[in-house]
Amino acid sequence: MNRLQSFLPAPLIRFVRLSRPLFLVGGILLYALGIGIARYLGVAIDWVAYWLGQGCVTMMQLSAHYLNEYYDSLADRENPNRTPFSGGSGEHSLPRQTALLAAATCLTIGAALTVLLYRDGRLNPASGMILGLAFLGSFFYSVPPVRLTSSGYGELTTSILVANLVPAFAFSIQTGDIHRLVGLVTFPLAFLHLAMLLAFSLPDYATDLKFEKRTLMVRLGWQRGMTLHNILILSAYLLLGAALFQGLPWRLAWPGFLTLPLGLFQIWQMYQIAAGEKPRWTLLTFTALILFGLTAYFITLAFWTS
Repeated sequence: MNRLQSFLPAPLIRFVRLSRPLFLVGGILLYALGIGIARYLGVAIDWVAYWLGQGCVTMMQLSAHYLNEYYDSLADRENPNRTPFSGGSGEHSLPRQTALLAAATCLTIGAALTVLLYRDGRLNPASGMILGLAFLGSFFYSVPPVRLTSSGYGELTTSILVANLVPAFAFSIQTGDIHRLVGLVTFPLAFLHLAMLLAFSLPDYATDLKFEKRTLMVRLGWQRGMTLHNILILSAYLLLGAALFQGLPWRLAWPGFLTLPLGLFQIWQMYQIAAGEKPRWTLLTFTALILFGLTAYFITLAFWTS
C-alpha cells in the first residue's frame, strides 16, 4: 500500500479504501462459481453475457458499499475495536456526499448494463427475477426506511445474496434456468458466509449497542451469537456431506472439506473468547474471511477443472 501511495494521489487512495475492493473479490468468485457449474454441465459460455452480468454484480456491490458508508459513517467512526473487516471502510476523510454520489453513479451504470442484457436477449425471466431480488437486498441493506443492517436480518440477507443469488444469477444468465447443483454447493457456502459476518460483527458489538444498530449479533446477544457462529460452521460441512447423497459428485465436494481444520480452529477461537480469553479480533476476523474464501475458491476450482 505504501508503494501504491507513492504513485497515486491521496484522494484516489482514500476512494479505493471507500470502495472496499477486498469484498468485491467475493462477488467475482461466487459469480465464477455459477458460471463454472454451467460449464461443468456442458453449457457453452456466452462471454459477453458473462462480463455484462459480472458488471451488474460488481456495480450492485459497490453501490451497497457506498450507501452503507453514507448512512452508517457516524457509528463506524466511533468504533474503538475496528478490524480491516468491520462495517464501513473506516475512511472518514472524504465527504459523506462522495459516497452518495458514487452510489448513484454505480446504480446508473448497473441499470445501463441490465438494459444491455435485456436488449440483447440475454436477460431471461429466471436471471431477471434473481437480479431484481439481489438489487432489493443490496439497496435496502442500508437505505431507510427498511435498513436491513439495523433489523437483525442484514447479515442473513447479505449471505443469501452473495452465496446463493450471485451464483444462481451467473448460472441462469447462461442457461435460462436453475439446476439443483447450484443449491447443493451454495447453501453450505451461505452458512459459512453468515458465520463470517457474525465474526466480523463481534468486535463491533459494543458500538452497535451504543448506536442501537440491531445487527444479528446484537439481537441474539453475544453468547448466543457466538454459539450460532459455531453451529453454522459445523452445519456447512454437514450440508456439504449431505449433498453427496443428493447427487453431488465426490470430486466436486472433497475440495470443500480441505478447509475443515480451519473451520475447527475458528470454532476454537470463539470458544476461547467465550471462556474469557483476550480476543484477538484481527486474527478472528481474518480466519473467518479465509475460511469462507478458500472454501468457495476450492469448490469453484473443482467445477472449472472437472
